[in-house]
Amino acid sequence: MLTTAVVFIIILSILVLIHELGHFTVARLIGVKVEEFGFGLPPRIIGKKIRGILYSLNWLPIGGFVKLAGEDESEGSHPHIKHRKEYFFARTKKERAAILLAGVAMNFLLAVGITTYILTQGVLEPTGHVHIESVTRGSPAEKAGLKANDVIQSITYPRNVLGGYSASQEVQLAPTEAKKIIIPADLIDAVKAHAGQSVTLTVLRGTQTLSVSLIPRKEYPKGEGPTGIVISDLETRVYTIAQAPFAATKINCERAWAMLAGIGALIGRLLTLKPVGGDVAGPIGIAQVTGQAVKFGWKAVLEFMSILSLNLAVLNILPIPALDGGRLAFVFLEKILGKRVKPAFEQSTHQIGMIILFILIILISINDVMRLARGG
Repeated sequence: MLTTAVVFIIILSILVLIHELGHFTVARLIGVKVEEFGFGLPPRIIGKKIRGILYSLNWLPIGGFVKLAGEDESEGSHPHIKHRKEYFFARTKKERAAILLAGVAMNFLLAVGITTYILTQGVLEPTGHVHIESVTRGSPAEKAGLKANDVIQSITYPRNVLGGYSASQEVQLAPTEAKKIIIPADLIDAVKAHAGQSVTLTVLRGTQTLSVSLIPRKEYPKGEGPTGIVISDLETRVYTIAQAPFAATKINCERAWAMLAGIGALIGRLLTLKPVGGDVAGPIGIAQVTGQAVKFGWKAVLEFMSILSLNLAVLNILPIPALDGGRLAFVFLEKILGKRVKPAFEQSTHQIGMIILFILIILISINDVMRLARGG
């Protein structure tokens, strides 16, 4: 439990730090003054000012923020102010959009970076063919001569024929049907369906193609299966440092799209007053998954951290008030209207959005607790 809590806090801290560092860095590069860099949400525990920037630690460890000079103000608020370019409101729409998108970009890049590293360490990937990982002693597979690393290409089995043949004709014609083996389920289903009957496997051993006949068992020891082999269509692939970044970017783009589809489905369930389901998790649920990842080792923890970082990027880009996407929506609205929306209205909108987000977090957390209580 303690290890899980520590890992969870470390992961959350890194994700928030990276996100806010994006806003902070781009704002400073553009020339916008940063008033406060806060970890967690107020109320404040402690703060220290360094070179004009207040660095603070706050009580609610569920986020962070960068407070920019003039972020919630208009030009009319400071008509004669010096150093106007230091204020967020005085920058162009493109510059403000760049600052707002920087956090999302950093979380996406972190996800890609972690995935890139994992790919260079080797990952299991589908190969498009099924190979034997092990053969049980005394099993039909061993007696037939099958060996580990044999690639099973196809299976040929008796075809079910309803009438039309005499006993002598059946022996001569012996109608059969061949099935190509691409995934493990192809072989498993065929073998179970023809247990007790002679089947022929076409096997690739090195460069040699073999035909191996055996009779799958109807009854067999637990864990062995009808033939006594362990099969898989996965093999470890180690990406080169040149290949990994492109593959990692593709993987995370596909994951991001799947996350957006999941969010769309969730919104649909909420609008139709249907249960959100067990696939939606809040802080408590995320902490639980962190504990499960810890059990599987550091690679699983890194993979989980990558997914969380990407999830943070996807959520923040949505046009939800109080999030980066919500603030970006006001920049686009300014472009359409030709003038900036009143800062007071924008600020009130974000405050309402924050309240709604807090309520959602509380409700999802209650759902997490109820799921845990049910043993889910």
